[in-house]
Amino acid sequence: MANRINHQWRLAARPEGLIKESDFTWTEEVVPELQDGQILVRNLYLSLDPTMRGWASRDTYLPAVPIGGVMRGGTIGVVEESRNANFKVGDHVSGLLGWQEYAITDGKGVNALPNLPGIPLTAHFGLFGHIGMTAYFGLLDIGQPKPGETLVVSAAAGAVGSLVGQIGKIKGCRVVGIAGADDKCKWLVDELGFDAAINYKTENVAAALKKHCPNGIDIDFENVGGEIMDAVLAQINFRARIALCGLISSYNATAPVPGPYNFANILVQRARVEGFIVMDYAPRAMECMTEMGKWLMEGKIKYRIDEVDGLKHAPLALNKLFEGTNIGKLVVKI
Repeated sequence: MANRINHQWRLAARPEGLIKESDFTWTEEVVPELQDGQILVRNLYLSLDPTMRGWASRDTYLPAVPIGGVMRGGTIGVVEESRNANFKVGDHVSGLLGWQEYAITDGKGVNALPNLPGIPLTAHFGLFGHIGMTAYFGLLDIGQPKPGETLVVSAAAGAVGSLVGQIGKIKGCRVVGIAGADDKCKWLVDELGFDAAINYKTENVAAALKKHCPNGIDIDFENVGGEIMDAVLAQINFRARIALCGLISSYNATAPVPGPYNFANILVQRARVEGFIVMDYAPRAMECMTEMGKWLMEGKIKYRIDEVDGLKHAPLALNKLFEGTNIGKLVVKI
């Protein structure tokens, strides 16, 4: 093991605005010897998620990554050495093992991945795992869709939003997605079966929502916040449900962001807004994986991987999420 060199990205500064490579330091160190109870994981894929922007800046639902610490991130890897009876060499595992090539862990918070013949490892980021659970439980538990209702999904061409819309269709909803490019909108409608898609960069969102949601909006799966959420709130129906998954439009803000101007409509329409964090649903993970797997086999749901090659590119690749240049689940092939 002494010959193994671990390359890592460590947090060097609290980011201001979009991520800069100088916010991180590229380091290398010799992988130490394993102790009893530990495993050595060689990371294969790193998930890039909007929440990382918060982790780098401040305490959120998890403590901020300390300056000098390995940047936090979910990975899929393979066990190369084991002194832990719960894991054997060759097991594929996932966990918050960070922006690095190798990780040594006692196995807490690390999950062995099932062997799914014909299903690539990246499906555990694109369809299963935290992405699938966010879409599945956020829509079904909080949105509570009913046949014939109208569902609006912001950041609809992202990893979570693209799944939410498809689950909405499975449940009999009219689904309208909001995305930031014509090719994304075309993908949502032509390949994923959305009823309509709005390009917020070229269209008046409020007017387009009136056109595509003639009966108002019953469910908002909110990933963006800001002006887009405001346009949705203006058109919510009585007893609407807003599943608040993210507020990505404000994550890189350098000054306080005004609240939604149409907030009063939540009162008038007796709507319900509920925020959620995917880890709250960890005990029910198998429920999601079973349903998602069934829908995948039945051809009712699709996912897309946007792959960046090389851990060295992780810092700037993260900005793709905030610039709107990714389609589907953004991952780094380490």
